[in-house]
Amino acid sequence: MEPMMRDLSAADRPREKMQQHGVRALSNEELLALFLRTGVKGKSAIQVGRELIHRFGSLGQLGQIGVDEMKKCHGLGLGKASQLVAAFELGRRVAVEQVQGVPLDTPALIYEHFAAQMQHLPQEKLVVVLLNTKLHMQAFVEISTGTVSETLAHPREILHPVINRNAYAFFLMHNHPSGEPTPSRADTQLTARVREASDLMQIRFIDHVIIGRPGIGRAPYFSFRESGQL
Repeated sequence: MEPMMRDLSAADRPREKMQQHGVRALSNEELLALFLRTGVKGKSAIQVGRELIHRFGSLGQLGQIGVDEMKKCHGLGLGKASQLVAAFELGRRVAVEQVQGVPLDTPALIYEHFAAQMQHLPQEKLVVVLLNTKLHMQAFVEISTGTVSETLAHPREILHPVINRNAYAFFLMHNHPSGEPTPSRADTQLTARVREASDLMQIRFIDHVIIGRPGIGRAPYFSFRESGQL
């Protein structure tokens, strides 16, 4: 059996370890333990944190779980579940703040700033990001959430917020829950239709980026502009 928190040396307890070596020295389960504070009978908070990550597959996937599902996990309850969900949401909001003032002019930058909030979603989500003349983010608008295999949208639904908010330019972004970012036929058809509509309206269509996850021999995203289709 793993030792309980009280049986660890002071240097190995998450709070003291962070104080001595900084927050980056903590493992994912140790970070979760700081929010959980206490474990359950026979298991330390670190063990509970490790089991949560194992149950949902990764820290990113755990971060997509709502309070109702989280509180059902052994050792949590409403209070701890609420704290964890709030912590993940704070992280997402910090990521959104950090993108303010950054020119989003390459797919690598788009992936860097939005992957954390998109790549572990259980369903496809299509969003349009509105940009000003400096290509800084003006707004982030969710267009649709589809099944695990496809997102349904029409060019008018995509262009409506662009026109309504008088954006200079925009890009599309959606995730593939499988982690494989290769576009489907529907993805390609939608991109072509949006390109035609934006050309007609004289609105700058920067890119359509599919967010995936890193894998052996593949990029974690697909860019229609990089591929020469825009």
